[in-house]
Amino acid sequence: MSKNLPFSFLIVVGFMLFALFFGAGNLIFPALLGQSAGSNVWAANAGFLVTGAGLPLLGILALGISGKDDLQSLASRAHPTFGLLFTIVLYLSIGPLFAIPRTGTVSFEIAIRPFLGEQVSFLGLLIFTIIFFAITCFISINPSKMVDIIGKWLTPIMLLFIAILIAFVLFNPMGDFQAPADAYSTHAFFKGFQEGYLTMDALAAFVFGIIVINAIRDKGVTDKKKLLMICTKAALIAAGLLALIYTGLSYLGALSVEDLGYLDNGGQVLTEVSTFYFGPFGGVILGLIVLLACLTTSVGLITACSTYFHKLIPSISYRNFAIIFSVISTIFANFGLSQLISLSVPVLTAIYPLAIVLIALTFTHSLFKGQAAVYQGSLLLTFIVSLFDGLNAAGIEIVGVNQLFAQFLPFYEIGLGWIAPAVIGGILGFIINRIRTEPVLKEANS
Repeated sequence: MSKNLPFSFLIVVGFMLFALFFGAGNLIFPALLGQSAGSNVWAANAGFLVTGAGLPLLGILALGISGKDDLQSLASRAHPTFGLLFTIVLYLSIGPLFAIPRTGTVSFEIAIRPFLGEQVSFLGLLIFTIIFFAITCFISINPSKMVDIIGKWLTPIMLLFIAILIAFVLFNPMGDFQAPADAYSTHAFFKGFQEGYLTMDALAAFVFGIIVINAIRDKGVTDKKKLLMICTKAALIAAGLLALIYTGLSYLGALSVEDLGYLDNGGQVLTEVSTFYFGPFGGVILGLIVLLACLTTSVGLITACSTYFHKLIPSISYRNFAIIFSVISTIFANFGLSQLISLSVPVLTAIYPLAIVLIALTFTHSLFKGQAAVYQGSLLLTFIVSLFDGLNAAGIEIVGVNQLFAQFLPFYEIGLGWIAPAVIGGILGFIINRIRTEPVLKEANS
């Protein structure tokens, strides 16, 4: 059975998907990008939009087009072992190891710490994260209410707060664009492209896409084409909102340098800009924005991770996994924001290209008839290069390999050296598969 859904449901699902994607990191990184990019903000923002808004959209559509029910079955087109390992690493990365703890820590840093003395910051972080993840766990244990709670209430409120802040910037700019800093002076687009990795949204797309597809199916839509159409419209709503807000925040950051100077992180940029326009009340507004953004993302990630690992290990219930991940996230959040980010960057640098290539292969699946060798060749060569990129990001530089890659791989010095190997690996896989199958075809025809 399949049926038409009201437009209001499409809006609610689109807002829900946007809210799941839009965490505190999505607020912080565009603002800092704008400060660093300066007069090159539009080129840098364009690159950021590719990985921060475009890739999440494509990831959701890839999942819908594939007809697969989860990421593991999609990634298993290369090999079942790869499918299992890649899915586990991805869920842990956007789950209890990095992304979920970051929602609690960033919430505290921006919404709570400014109002506490330094001497109580450690105890304050502990108390806050316990409360924060207790609320997250409570909402996550009732996932059937997610569309109503997030889509109808939390997202519109959050969008209103962000719109007010950006409106003040548009009508009363703080200053003019300044000269670009660092890599933004020569490779603004590609630098922005890489900064989009930090949102983790292309990885999360494989996870949140499942939530959206299931929400649509729960309304009685069973026809694949209709489901994909509804999913596409909802994803376009989410991607459009992300693009608008990223652009506004990048613009905000670029105009703030003249008055504020260069700040250490995007959280400081937003705090100072809010204070500039609203005075002490600005901190309260920003705190509400961050709390709402972090809470919705945390709920979505706890729900998705618990669902997957319960499917992987049925002996442990969904409820217990939600509790376990909430507790682990509380512990990791108390390590501190700087430590969490420093640990996550090398891992994201290594696995993000794999996710991008998997999306590309899914869209071109029919062109090479889904040959596993194409998946294997493309993903293998991609991983070889991205692994060394990850090691470089971790401060572990293997000079000989870096020199070799820099000499032969286009874009390697700007972190995109995996593109050519991905294409070459896919072509080699296709050729190898043809060589393997030709003797079989000749034998069958003889």
